Amino acid sequence: MNTFYTRLSEAMAELRKLGLYKEETVLASQQGPVITTHDGGELLNFCSNNYLGLANHPDIHKAVRAGLKRRGYGLSSVRFICGTQEIHKELERAVADFIGKEDALLFTTCFDANTAVFEPMLGPEDVIISDALNHASIIDGVRLCKAQSRIFQHTDMADLEKQLQEAVSAGGLDPSTSKSVSARTIIVVTDGVFSMDGDMAKLPDITALAERFGALVMVDESHATGVIGPQGRGVTAHFGLTDKVALITSTFSKALGGGSGGFIAGDQVVIDFLRQKARPYLFSTSLPPVLVAGALAAIEIAMKADDRRARLIAITKQVRAALAGMGYELKPGGQHPITPVMLYDAPKAQAYAKALRERGILAVGFFYPVVPQGQARIRLQLSAAHTDEHIGRLLEVCKELVPTSSKA
Repeated sequence: MNTFYTRLSEAMAELRKLGLYKEETVLASQQGPVITTHDGGELLNFCSNNYLGLANHPDIHKAVRAGLKRRGYGLSSVRFICGTQEIHKELERAVADFIGKEDALLFTTCFDANTAVFEPMLGPEDVIISDALNHASIIDGVRLCKAQSRIFQHTDMADLEKQLQEAVSAGGLDPSTSKSVSARTIIVVTDGVFSMDGDMAKLPDITALAERFGALVMVDESHATGVIGPQGRGVTAHFGLTDKVALITSTFSKALGGGSGGFIAGDQVVIDFLRQKARPYLFSTSLPPVLVAGALAAIEIAMKADDRRARLIAITKQVRAALAGMGYELKPGGQHPITPVMLYDAPKAQAYAKALRERGILAVGFFYPVVPQGQARIRLQLSAAHTDEHIGRLLEVCKELVPTSSKA
């Protein structure tokens, strides 16, 4: 017992020594572009996924209060026992219509959705091909599955083609002919928008390759839902490829109000099968009715939020151009409000985040294992709720701190 605790203590000390220890900022206020911390400090918040600024939208508050009064706080049951209310079915229909699929299945988080999707449907004769920078929940979902796993280098279509070519013969040998047999099912899995880099998947190329090799495609739209595409329907809709993507997962915990909850959307037969077999769905208590009510309101607001999305695009371009002009090194990106400022060294990222905070800006340093070794950064995240004054102050502080941000 003492050895166990000593080992953990030593591991924590090593994290601190390497500058890899993660501190939590405790809020004493609601989520928003300006937050108050537990020690009374007020900060401009540039590290939230509250992209559309809906975390405290009055219409969502109203829907949640009404949902609480009518539906109660919690259901204390899983869906297939006595944990399904009409409102759960209503949200699943709304999600399916929003995403453009036949049906959807709710989970308490998108992490659960991604860990649920592979294991019931795929086995040793199947192959999953995953982008190297996919979210941790996809990685864990693949690990829980007995299918063969392959990784293609981030957005590298030549490598994806190579992995698909090899997967075609991954089913082994036919004992009657001694010839290679194609894998039973091949599925290519990618984030729609990558959470640490802010770039979009090359979905037109991915779907074209998948079709050529007879593979399915799955996209996690968590950072794209509400933000990218017509009415915020995601990267798949942005490229007009919803019909070419078999499975879409996403969350209500980012642009859609910032509450908890996730989903899988797809063809009816897939959703029906997962409803019977997906373990995080079968063995987790239902999403609370108040969160379901809030998510329904958030989808309705997000579909009409073209002005907020236009605001996001405008301030993202403004911030990226200004930082590049100051000499900062940024990860290449487009219209998504994730803006990674590269510092490479973990202690330097920690020190830079501290300097920002001392000047009233909250932006967190990211480092291994959240990003690859030697790829430490500050991930700035913009919100439609940020005012011109907020953006001006951010750029003023960044200009002051330029010398501490260089790669050298």
